[in-house]
Amino acid sequence: MKSFIEKIFFHIKEKLGIGQLSREVTFLKEIAVDDFFQKNVLENPKYSDPKRLNMYEYNVFSQSGEDGILAEIFKRIGTTNKFFVEFGVSNGLENCSAALLYSGWSGRWIEGSDSFYKQIQKNFEFYIGSKQLEVKNAFITAENIESLFGDLSVPKDFDLLSIDIDGNDFWVWKAIKKYNPRVVVIECNPFYGPSIPWTMKYNPEHIWDRSTYFGASVKALEILGKEKGYTLVGCSIMGNDTFFVRNDLVKDLFCAPFTSENHYESFKVHLQKKYKYKKSVGEGVYVK
Repeated sequence: MKSFIEKIFFHIKEKLGIGQLSREVTFLKEIAVDDFFQKNVLENPKYSDPKRLNMYEYNVFSQSGEDGILAEIFKRIGTTNKFFVEFGVSNGLENCSAALLYSGWSGRWIEGSDSFYKQIQKNFEFYIGSKQLEVKNAFITAENIESLFGDLSVPKDFDLLSIDIDGNDFWVWKAIKKYNPRVVVIECNPFYGPSIPWTMKYNPEHIWDRSTYFGASVKALEILGKEKGYTLVGCSIMGNDTFFVRNDLVKDLFCAPFTSENHYESFKVHLQKKYKYKKSVGEGVYVK
């Protein structure tokens, strides 16, 4: 196999030139990802249950199939005010709610980086100008999250909350008590497997160092979801996001049992090469 790949690269280099090589390598990676999904989703009995969400994954602006999963969730439970709140949105071009703007939704973004905030102002000038999107530049903590919601006039009940801050995700969701989104998508830490109820110790000054010390396991989020009145209905096949639906909306629309053991997905690092994790350890908390 190695010699075959080397022959392909040699051919590309000879015929197309070294400048084209990186683009062709990217193309080959895309083929590999498509092949993985064909063999591991479309042809895997695990995903044959139509109530399981992975079959519906696709990306518009999301990174790991979240756009497709969210579209399917709202197809099943319907929408109300089509209002979203998302924090940890980077430059706005790779998140869970940007695609919703193109579907007539409105909402609020909170981003802690000054640089990303400026990029959002430029990238989404039209939606900000039309008042469809409001963006706040603020570093999020468990202590300030509800006051930030108040500043942004977030309604008490809204359709979607997306949390991706590479650290205190568990503690920030736990701190949101006055608001009742119908659907929550929250980044998880897949490196702790399906059954360990672990979350990093709360640190309001935490900034991700691109290591495996961040966030919370799927089991910890499942436990917190139950405490807050939410049901775990799925994980992205890439392994880095969990999806929760408010208990009163679940009915028989999703794949049971609603446990981390059923919905957990290992992190497919070979399909997401842009992230380079270094192994690390740090003080954590076991959720009861």
